[in-house]
Amino acid sequence: MISRRPTLGPFIFFTLAFVLGAYFTFAAVQGSYGIFRRVQIDAEIEKQSAVRDGLRAETKRMANLTHRLSDDYLDLDLLDERARDVLGTLRHDEIVVR
Repeated sequence: MISRRPTLGPFIFFTLAFVLGAYFTFAAVQGSYGIFRRVQIDAEIEKQSAVRDGLRAETKRMANLTHRLSDDYLDLDLLDERARDVLGTLRHDEIVVR
C-alpha cells in the first residue's frame, strides 16, 4: 500500500498567484497611478484650466486698459475715471448720491 500525501506545490502556487493578482488589482485601482488617482488628476486639470482661463481674461483686460492709457492712444474718459477713483475728486457740477 502506497499512500500518497497531497503535495503542497499546487496549493502554494495558486495561493501565490491569487495574492499577486489581488495586489496588482488593488494597485491598478487605488495605487499612485491607479484609476482613482487618474480621476483626481482629471478634476484638478479642469479646476486649474478654469483658473488659467480666468487669469488670461484678467490679463487681456489689463492689457486693454494699459493700451488705452498709453502715450500712443489716450482714452480721456478712462483717464478721468481712474483719476477720480484714485484721487477721490469731483467736478464742480456733479452731485454725489450715497
